[in-house]
Amino acid sequence: MSPLALLFLTLFNSVLGLSILFPILGPLGRALGLTEVQVGLFSTGYALMQFLLSPYWGRRSERGRKPVLLVGILGFAASFLLFGVFALLGERGLVPPGLLFFLLLLGGAFSSATLPTAQAYVADVTGRENRTAGMALLGAAFGLAVILGPALGAGLAALFGLLAPVFFSAGIALLNALFVYLVLPESRPRGQEAGARLSPFDPRVFPLLLLGLALNLSSVALEQTIAFYFQDRLLLGGVETAQKVGLALVLYGVVAVFVQGVLVRKTGWPPRVLLSLGLPLGILGFVLLVYAKTFWALALGLALQGAGQGLALPGVTAALSLAVGEGEQGLVAGLNSSAQALGRMLGPIVGTGLYRLAPEGPYVLGASLLLLALLFLPALFRRARL
Repeated sequence: MSPLALLFLTLFNSVLGLSILFPILGPLGRALGLTEVQVGLFSTGYALMQFLLSPYWGRRSERGRKPVLLVGILGFAASFLLFGVFALLGERGLVPPGLLFFLLLLGGAFSSATLPTAQAYVADVTGRENRTAGMALLGAAFGLAVILGPALGAGLAALFGLLAPVFFSAGIALLNALFVYLVLPESRPRGQEAGARLSPFDPRVFPLLLLGLALNLSSVALEQTIAFYFQDRLLLGGVETAQKVGLALVLYGVVAVFVQGVLVRKTGWPPRVLLSLGLPLGILGFVLLVYAKTFWALALGLALQGAGQGLALPGVTAALSLAVGEGEQGLVAGLNSSAQALGRMLGPIVGTGLYRLAPEGPYVLGASLLLLALLFLPALFRRARL
């Protein structure tokens, strides 16, 4: 099996272990006596640690990718194993909720090592001509895990209780670490020269980081509000909303995974082409969501958004990798992960805030951000020297 295929399995397992927890954090938080705001702070704090620490881990990976991957995966396993243990004690009133929040922050601190190191690994094992296809494979691993993980987490919780997915997630991480240790080869031989620093304001990368931030912010704002939008636009009850939104989001995810895992890899399109196609598709998806009145029109808007994201995100990641030297791959991957984490932090706040003003607000914002990026795309590539 090729190093790229092994890395696909590594990242899939890592993201699966995290996405398993998505459906249970809300009810688990309530079972522990936490408010909705406190539960929301779990996700915000997790993203904050990734925003702060991804550049550090990316820089650290220049000394060797495999050790940093192992640190990230084992740190995640340990923090969530402790989270499960202390949550059991918390159910009995023996542990304050603040400690659980700290353990999730710890999990975010370590898991922030995984994605930038994986992106740098791809840059190590691919040439410039197939860099985009390699980055798209990472996106497909991420998307596939996010589709399967929540279903698995919900099933485990139904069979064994709310804490079962937490322990299962820690177990997956431990097995994943063993897999990386035994099977995944090191991609960066010792002695290779590494870049000392890379500023996020470096003209080669700054416009692309802004684009990645805009893509993630608009996507997360959509994801955070789409269930409300379906319910309000279609006048649905609670159970029917969950069913229809679940179906539409599966379609959204499947389209994104297909585009990244099959289309981008088969075509080998360069970043300029991916962004020139992906941004208009994303804009069209947002516009359709604004005007849609039926379930299938809303679902089509989400599918177009999934296709646009599936093209544009690997385009940004590959463009960032190609914009810098071989000794700066870990550095730029860390900055990219940090920019994406900032989008995930701001997306829920901006999306729900705009939704309160006007239900179409998050999608108008998304279309506007992507349109602005499309207009400046030629200048952006000139600045990045691509």
